[in-house]
Amino acid sequence: MKKVKLGIFGLGRGGSFYDSIAANDGEVVAVCDRDEEKLQNAKELVPEVTLYRDFDAFLEHDMDAVFLANCFHEHAPFAIKCLEKGLHVLSECTSNGTMAEGVALVRAAEKSKAFYMLAENYPFMQFNQEMRRVYRSGNLGKALFCEGEYNHPIDMADGKLMKDLRPYPMHWRNFLPRSYYITHSLAPLMYITGAFPKRVAAFPCFAPFEEAKYNGNMVGDRAAIITTLNDDASVYRVTGCAAFGAHGNSYRICGVKGQIENVRGGDGKVMLRYNDWEIPEGEEEKKYYMPQWPEEVREAVEKAGHGGGDFFVIREFFNCIRENRKPEFDEYFATTCASVGILSHRSLLENGQPYDIPDFRKEEDRVKYEKDDLTPLPSGGKEPTMPCCSVPDFKPDAQQYQNYLELTGNA
Repeated sequence: MKKVKLGIFGLGRGGSFYDSIAANDGEVVAVCDRDEEKLQNAKELVPEVTLYRDFDAFLEHDMDAVFLANCFHEHAPFAIKCLEKGLHVLSECTSNGTMAEGVALVRAAEKSKAFYMLAENYPFMQFNQEMRRVYRSGNLGKALFCEGEYNHPIDMADGKLMKDLRPYPMHWRNFLPRSYYITHSLAPLMYITGAFPKRVAAFPCFAPFEEAKYNGNMVGDRAAIITTLNDDASVYRVTGCAAFGAHGNSYRICGVKGQIENVRGGDGKVMLRYNDWEIPEGEEEKKYYMPQWPEEVREAVEKAGHGGGDFFVIREFFNCIRENRKPEFDEYFATTCASVGILSHRSLLENGQPYDIPDFRKEEDRVKYEKDDLTPLPSGGKEPTMPCCSVPDFKPDAQQYQNYLELTGNA
């Protein structure tokens, strides 16, 4: 089996993948980060790795592919550089922070001999893989309505956590609209059903963090409730990244004949139900069960992060390289997810005004957005160019903000 030579850019998130890379016969040959401590930690874990602080120098290293794990919304320019070098790209979180970056990314990927893959791990969680298997069997019939909920509240009185996640006032997390971190709620539904969103509308749940001790967050929304009409006439309802009561991830696929979902608080259990007059042969009207990993990957999967998702992301990426095939989570899949996140935020700023989701396979759709650089996020020293919150002039409480500045050493 070909050993894939991989470089990692961004060792905060990227540094958590060493075991999954090794378990899939990969070799980390180069890493790039501006944080000296993270670089030295990489050297301790992978002694033969070459360390870089400059991205362009890093790209000259002999490797097959690059894993981009830098700041959430800043992947596209680096992905384009990799693709122009003929290096395969595995890109974390969101593919593009603006619509114009999405256009540029697709154009670069189409010209490159290398391929692009979104490193979205939630579709590969055990229950989501099982829901895909059941849906693709045809037993549920055509999908009509699907839900994806990624709910990730944090304790804003936890000083260490706040300092780690939001280390300075212009950090992207302090400006992140609730719709932008969309892939964990949306991508599993696309993976399971194969349907792509074509139109989107959204509404906010505005509820400022009045209980927070530390708060540099310029977003007072707790969630964006997003609805999409899809290319197969089905409908998705997703949350982006929400912060309401009780942490968890839940997904539901409702077909013509039956439905399947992971049970909230069920530690990965699945509930499968059918109409009593449409029960497939050999099935029950309703059952709860825990899917099982294949024995040959169980140990590696259980060591990986995000319910095994990190292992399968690496495995799929490496298999695409070895088999010379295009990933399912390619540039079109990725930029569709990003477009839903970006345009649903615009929708909620406009009281639910619907937006069409562009198809970046089509040049006429690209031209519409090739100069659209609007962003609610600071980047490269540049200020945001649009509101990040549904209440545009929202600011955190003055005492909370002062506590945050003192906590992070920015007072």
